[in-house]
Amino acid sequence: MTAEQSLAKSVEAEIRAEQEHDEAGNSKFGFIVFLLSESVIFLSFFAGYIVYKTTTPDWYPVGVTGLETKDPLINTFILVSSSFVIYVAERYLHDQKLWGFRIFLLATMAMGGYFLYGQAIEWSHLSFGFTTGLFGGSFYLLTGFHGLHVLTGILLQVVMLGRSFIPGNYDAGFFGVEATSLFWHFVDVIWIILYVLIYVWQ
Repeated sequence: MTAEQSLAKSVEAEIRAEQEHDEAGNSKFGFIVFLLSESVIFLSFFAGYIVYKTTTPDWYPVGVTGLETKDPLINTFILVSSSFVIYVAERYLHDQKLWGFRIFLLATMAMGGYFLYGQAIEWSHLSFGFTTGLFGGSFYLLTGFHGLHVLTGILLQVVMLGRSFIPGNYDAGFFGVEATSLFWHFVDVIWIILYVLIYVWQ
């Protein structure tokens, strides 16, 4: 191989690496913009809830004095704890230990599934519905929209788990897993705010 050919290959490798770096940067930027847009939606819901609660004389439906907090608190603890579990899964993947990644990702999915199950049980025992005044509509809209995000996060984790069984799939990078993990942390933070607004501030 001549010096010119060697130089040309070196330049091509640098250009390819720069293009891959730009693509990764663009993907991360796009995902951050997506999370910011989701944050704006949730913030508008939070603002609406606060305004309605502070300006509506009969906030709770007839016969309702508040919400039970024990089971939702347990669900909150489980969901928030799952953020640490998915972080551990991500660390295992960075260390190229797929077995650990799969185990902890499955654990995260199970915790998210338990949260949704707990929410479904709570809904089934409530004495008011979506059309029962402003409180009923606000409660189901906020918790339901968040639950949809939890379900989306679980489905993303299913995809990431499936990709881990494709040989060499994560050799080039972990953006998919990093984005999924960040989305899950976002969902957890949103729920903490929701819990304070709905269950603590009664």
